[in-house]
Amino acid sequence: MSAEMEEGPEGCRYQLLDLPWEDVLVTHIFCYLPLRHLVNLQRVSKQFQALIQVYLANCRTFDLSQVGPYISKEAFCTILKDNKVLQNLALQNCSDWVTDKELLPVIGQNQHLLRVDMKSCVRLSRHSLVAVSLSCAHLQHLGLAHCEWVDSLSLRSLADHCRGLQSIDLTACRQLKDDAICYLAKKCPDMKSLSVAVNANITDVSVEEVAKNCRELAELDLTGCLRVRNESIRTVAEYCTKLRSLKVNHCHNVTESSLGLLRKRNVEIDVEPPLQRALVLLQDVVGFAPFINLQI
Repeated sequence: MSAEMEEGPEGCRYQLLDLPWEDVLVTHIFCYLPLRHLVNLQRVSKQFQALIQVYLANCRTFDLSQVGPYISKEAFCTILKDNKVLQNLALQNCSDWVTDKELLPVIGQNQHLLRVDMKSCVRLSRHSLVAVSLSCAHLQHLGLAHCEWVDSLSLRSLADHCRGLQSIDLTACRQLKDDAICYLAKKCPDMKSLSVAVNANITDVSVEEVAKNCRELAELDLTGCLRVRNESIRTVAEYCTKLRSLKVNHCHNVTESSLGLLRKRNVEIDVEPPLQRALVLLQDVVGFAPFINLQI
């Protein structure tokens, strides 16, 4: 890679690194480069390594899905060791190895985090969630899907300290029961998106408490919540007037008698109406399509 630029007015040759680092390179150039390219640039020279570290210390978003299929523990710690201004942190591509040891220092020195995604980070523990709740008072979005280490006490800590939470994904957090979800709903009334999918412990008690307390709710995912029934869906229809999306696939006790109320408001529901479903099945079985165009 050539770091040279064109000759100046007096015949001098300038290099890329001669430009002001923080005012020009970091602010107006490097922000457009993919993170994986910036990481690779560190190998060019010691000067580039120092420059990239300046950039990484000032970046607001760190999304590991941009780095490539794998990043080592050492690289993760090195890249984020000086950053104290992160607002968005996504931990894809390190879910298999990241532990509290690597994550806690990052959380502790970044108190402006607005969005954290720990999806499938199975080697973390409740201590990481408690650290997020204590350090990130302005947190708005949190992804904890498939983090079975999330328990009631750590979720209560989050609810106590992050009252401005707007979305949380608790898919397959199977330790959680109604009491934890109810507590979260009461403490975080600004919630707009909630998933408690794939959790057989969740019942109508949780759903009704969410509906009555979180009036701004726009998205609710109850996929596979086998104990949820029509009664709580009717409560959602009554209180959550801003709801746009409801997922109730595999909720065998939720029927059209409650979903029809939401369909009339054009809420997107992942379960087809019975007649539409029957027509689709008829088409699949006998190849008979004319009915499909009927207005349902």
